[in-house]
Amino acid sequence: MIGDTELIIACYQKPEYLRLVLQTVVQQEIRPASVCIADDGSGSEVLHVISEFSESHSHLVVRHIWQQDLGFRKNTILNKAISSSERRYLIFVDDDCLMHPGFVKRHVTCAKKSRFLTGSLIRLSTQFTKNLLAGGSVDWNGKRTLKGWSPRSYSEFLKSSPMNLNFMSTLDALSPLRPSWAGCNSSGFRDEILAVNGFDETMGYGGGDKEFGVRLKNSGVEGRHVRYSAPLYHLSHDRGYVDEQTLRVNREKIIAARREGRVWTKHGIKQGSP
Repeated sequence: MIGDTELIIACYQKPEYLRLVLQTVVQQEIRPASVCIADDGSGSEVLHVISEFSESHSHLVVRHIWQQDLGFRKNTILNKAISSSERRYLIFVDDDCLMHPGFVKRHVTCAKKSRFLTGSLIRLSTQFTKNLLAGGSVDWNGKRTLKGWSPRSYSEFLKSSPMNLNFMSTLDALSPLRPSWAGCNSSGFRDEILAVNGFDETMGYGGGDKEFGVRLKNSGVEGRHVRYSAPLYHLSHDRGYVDEQTLRVNREKIIAARREGRVWTKHGIKQGSP
């Protein structure tokens, strides 16, 4: 499976963040067959980071999919990445999420038809994020947790996957939370994603991933947690693009998709009915 897997990194205007995230790609125990940077309109600084990384790691297949900056259109660029991918299995992260060295391996190991995987993230403080950016490198300690990081709660401690994989897998299975697609930490088979027409491109920030996950479930693709076994560390940043009206509209769409048993979106990879 690993030879037919692509890591898709949603990206927008955070070059120094992306530089750190790409470091964690190289640090993976098992690397994906290809990496796709799904870029929602970034400028030349991000392009420089990608070019620099590609040149330094010529053994990795790196694709850069770009679209013009017309506001928040993450779902649109993700659909372009999905439709242009040649891999069978797709793992989705964001350009502000540092991947634990076992992250890709865990997603690939748990991959199964008619199932998507969904994880969580550990939110780093503003100061710790500043320290990482200033240092320009990502290091891991002997327990494979982020070097210099200390959990602020028992929940964060468990999300860092501090114990053996069998124990953490048991916690995944016992999680009381309903599995829902998490845009920064999820994976699934490309053909099953295409079968629901990808993401709804009319949805702005906040909930587009969940609406997509509802339609996957309606199509018969069930979710499974990797909440405690595939850690991500989220770099802190402002969210000036958050709009309360958009959030309300998105919540209504999620409820409607669940109520109606909707599978297909008319505003996805293909426009219109199937």
